[in-house]
Formats: sequence, C-alpha cells, structure tokens
Amino acid sequence: MQNLRVAIVVGEVSGDQLGAGLIQALKAQNAGVRIEGVAGPAMCAAGCDVWEDANTLAVMGLVEPIKMLPRLFRLRRSLIKRWTEDPPDIFVGIDAPDFNLGLEKALRKRGITTVQYVSPTVWAWRQGRIRKIAKSVDKVLCIFPFEEDLYKAHDVAAEFIGHPLADIISTDVDSAAIRNDLGLTANKVVVVMPGSRSNEIARLGPVFAETCGRLIKRYPDLQFVAPMVSPELREVFKIHIKEVGIEGHIKLIDGNAEAAIAAADVALLASGTASLQTALYGKPMVAAYKLSPLTYLLQRWLKLIRVKYFTMPNLLTEEPMVPEFLQAAATPEALSTAVSELLDDEQRRAVIESKFIALRAVLRRGAQQQAAKVILELAGAT
Repeated sequence: MQNLRVAIVVGEVSGDQLGAGLIQALKAQNAGVRIEGVAGPAMCAAGCDVWEDANTLAVMGLVEPIKMLPRLFRLRRSLIKRWTEDPPDIFVGIDAPDFNLGLEKALRKRGITTVQYVSPTVWAWRQGRIRKIAKSVDKVLCIFPFEEDLYKAHDVAAEFIGHPLADIISTDVDSAAIRNDLGLTANKVVVVMPGSRSNEIARLGPVFAETCGRLIKRYPDLQFVAPMVSPELREVFKIHIKEVGIEGHIKLIDGNAEAAIAAADVALLASGTASLQTALYGKPMVAAYKLSPLTYLLQRWLKLIRVKYFTMPNLLTEEPMVPEFLQAAATPEALSTAVSELLDDEQRRAVIESKFIALRAVLRRGAQQQAAKVILELAGAT
C-alpha cells in the first residue's frame, strides 16, 4: 500500500520528538506513507503535513486547561469533520490523552482504526479511564512494561514496545570530555532542570535557585549547569538565579540536556520525562514537583493519585532510588540536604547507577521501529 495515510495528533515538545522518530520509522518501513495532523516543528521537518501546532495541546493539571476548552473543542470538531469526510488509513494519538481519547472514540465509531502511542497514566490516577480507552482505541502502544499487564487484565489490546529514550541514550559516555566541551571545570557538577513549562519554572525556579545557593555555601567549588528548553524560560530562571546572587556558579545553556546530564554527578530536577532521561544515563537525582494549590487539593480530595511514588525511576524499580519532594515538602532546606547526601556518598551513587543501567536494558527494545511495525500492520500495509 504505497499511498498509506496516517493521521496523527501530538501534544507539546516531548510528543513532537516522539512523533518525529515515529515518522522516520514509518517511512523506513513504507516509503510511500503520508502523515498529517497536529504536530510540532520536529515532525514537520520529518515530513508531516502540519494542520495545527502541537503547542495548542500543551496544557496540564485539572484547573489550568479549563480556559482552553473552547479552542480545544473547536479543534477536535474540525479534525473529526475533516477525517470523516476524507478518512485516513489509521489514526495515531501520541500523548495528550484528554484530547486524543475523545477524538479516537469518534473516529473509531466512523470505522477508522485508532492507536494510542504512550498510555495515559491510568496506573497513577483516574484508572476508570481504562473503560474509555477500551472504547476509543484498537490498540495501546505501551512504553513501560507494567502498562501492558494492566491493560490485558482489563481485556484491552496493548503491547509493550520499549521506551524510545532508552534506544537513543549513549551507553559510552565520557563525562570528563563533555564537561570540557561545556566549560565546566569543577570536580563536582550538579545539573539543574526546573521544568519545561512556564508554570513549572514559576513554582520551582525560586526554590531550585535558593537550593543551589545553599549548596554553594557548603561546596564553594561546586558548579551547576541548567539546560533550558527555550530562551524565554532561560530568561525567567535567570531572574531567580540573580535574586539569590549565584549567577557565577550556574551555567545556563539552550537545550542539550543530554550533555548536561552526562556531565553531572547528581541532578536536581522537576519530576517528569527528565527523571527517566537522567536515570537512563545512570545518574542519581533529587526530584521535586509542585502543582497549583487548587489542582493538588482537588487530587487529594478526589483521591485521584493511586501510586506510591511520583517519579518514573522509582515506579519502575519499585524502590525509593530517587528522593521525592512534593508541594510544601519541596523546600530549599530539604532539597539541598538530599543533594548533599548524594554528593557525599560515592558508594550510594554507584548502587543507584547499577540499578538504573539495568533499567535501561529492560526499556531498550527499538521502540519506534516496533511502533511503526504495529501501526502499519493495523493499517493493512504489511
């Protein structure tokens, strides 16, 4: 089937990168495939016909997306109309479950095969969504092994394909050479990642800056490197750094998180994809997260959170390998103490590294190639 059409919708930066890799894998297995839909610049560069920018869907929490609802509903209606009138061979939703599941359900009712690439976090909260997922998709492509088991227990077609990050992380890293390239000369380096969204920087930026200030008092020669996802967020974090008076100790760089993580001894980060990325490099870390107060209260009141840990490395290893600090517990005092304990304990860092390297082996399965193979099979192209 040389004229295969794949409709696709992704949300935010991580989804765009994932989608770009999927497009490359699809084209490698089916040269005539055409991809269209909601995407970002990386997917556009990979050959996607972009109808709407992926940043439209980059909203988070329970309360924050409400003001975006009218625009999101209009976009969903327009996509349903367009793909109903001219059906693709298959639809792939990447992340953005609150948007994609409703879209997938509507398209599936109209006879279009649907796939969700990256499972919603039903194992963490709102597990009742599994019933909706069962009605919405023909298959879920899971990037964590425990997700496949959960879906199969509920009679939902699912397949663990591995995690794309595990496939691209280098297993042969020369930290000293990378430090030299980044201009880092200290014996100990901490990578600081306060988040990839403006609201994350607003909540954690001041806390992380003050944490770094406390650590500098204890380790005067300590250096920090902070890879920022955009120039705008870099400027925001720079303000917090200046308020603490530690500009000379923190090197802000644009992107290049992989190099910054590889160069570091320890990471201080906002919980999210960065925690898994750091674990795949075998680096110990301290994680924090702060939701908006209303979102957090609603989640506690409704008892939506059902997991023991909130960082993926801890969930995957089923051990508290990463010290976690949520909401009011994420203070400069607590974070700096946790980072200090890791910096001072070489044996503990070695144990953590070995656990994380073993985890990398479990997740390294050629995820994009596996995903493309399943998608093409479901579309009837193989």
